[in-house]
Amino acid sequence: MPRLSSLEEIENLYAERGGRSYGEGVTQLAHALQCAELAQTDDAPPAVVVAALLHDIGHLFAREETALTHDQHHEAVGARALKGLFGAAVVRPVALHVAAKRYLCGKTPDYFEALSPASRRTLVLQGGAFSPSQAAAFERRPGWREAVAVRRYDDGGKRDQPAAARFADFMPMMRELIAHDADEKSSQQASQ
Repeated sequence: MPRLSSLEEIENLYAERGGRSYGEGVTQLAHALQCAELAQTDDAPPAVVVAALLHDIGHLFAREETALTHDQHHEAVGARALKGLFGAAVVRPVALHVAAKRYLCGKTPDYFEALSPASRRTLVLQGGAFSPSQAAAFERRPGWREAVAVRRYDDGGKRDQPAAARFADFMPMMRELIAHDADEKSSQQASQ
């Protein structure tokens, strides 16, 4: 499984593979930037903005031609790839954003009707809408609210107009989160 060890690797990954089709009329990079911009406009915390930017990074490791016909568990691939760099505040929403779609479909019938055709197709591959008991279990998971927020940005990040921001514009925010997570780890280790 891929592991990313630097922000430069992430930036290069998007530079090399971000032009891939997202299956929604936008590229992977355009979708990522639109989602992050929506999170910023919503005054989301930096970790949620970065999770919105990187939530689909797992698609960049997958075979492009099977993205809409096979569940490649891109959310798990992406979360594992990011885990060495970012803390739970970024990794959890990435790991849970597919479950958040299933949750919203189970909790809000109108949500399914608003999904794009590609999202409806992948919902079937991902296991369909959550049952009431699955939804209740999801609500007990740490980070579920943030995952729902990222999922809503995901839904909105499929517009024809390009994002105003560039990937490089989010690098300072990502660097700050990495530094904060490193400081947090150091203080936890020192207190043990």
